[in-house]
Amino acid sequence: MTAAGIHPSAIVEAGAQIGAGCTIGPFCHIGPDVTLGDECTLKSHVVITGQTSIGAGSTIYSFACIGEVPQDLKFQGEKTRLEIGARARIRENVTVNTGTAGGGGVTRIGDDCLLMAGCHVAHDVRIGDRVIVVNNAALAGHCVIEDDVILGGLSGVHQFVRIGRGAIIGAVTMVTNDVIPYGLVQAPRGVLDGLNLVGLKRRGVGRADITALRAAFQMLAQGEGTFQERARRMGAESDSAYVAHIVDFVTGDSDRSFLTPGQG
Repeated sequence: MTAAGIHPSAIVEAGAQIGAGCTIGPFCHIGPDVTLGDECTLKSHVVITGQTSIGAGSTIYSFACIGEVPQDLKFQGEKTRLEIGARARIRENVTVNTGTAGGGGVTRIGDDCLLMAGCHVAHDVRIGDRVIVVNNAALAGHCVIEDDVILGGLSGVHQFVRIGRGAIIGAVTMVTNDVIPYGLVQAPRGVLDGLNLVGLKRRGVGRADITALRAAFQMLAQGEGTFQERARRMGAESDSAYVAHIVDFVTGDSDRSFLTPGQG
């Protein structure tokens, strides 16, 4: 703590581990089981509590409340955790809860994520790397959000839903079922309306893979058999790693149904 800059009005409870080069602004409150990596910055009025670890180089803005107990009536005060990766940017009024014993005991957020103002991340959520959650979006308990997903402003994700890597969810959208990797979901009751082609191109995905994904999406939309059968068939017919991501996602374990093309 001697190598950190802590404002005199901040409260850092005994037991907290504060990395070198951290800056803790006025009126922040850091609980005794909190670990901050090196070079973290907390603006004013930030609350971090619970068994919470935050990776190096992260910035948390005013009035965020990180690591509070779950909003789950089954929670009985058991010791659970919140783990946030490196270089997180957590904006004003964001809330992130710890896990529950029934959900594995940990809420986990990966590296280089941006949680914009007013977002909520509930208990036992797992978020990958480079995820963007836009203003006032909310993730219910047990959701899984894979790498490079963008959740639009004021969107909501139902508990236990999985959203595959590279997908994009439009603003003011309610997502009640799993979303395939690289999917584009929009409309008030989320509809799988295509592929996140803009995101794929921005990440430098080659034309051959984008063509393969287009063909795979058409097979999912119009092919014969069940959704899982179509996914397995398209996997057998394509050697694209991106198509393989979709196949693995569709054939993996899930507690929800899937959003299918043209259906909410």
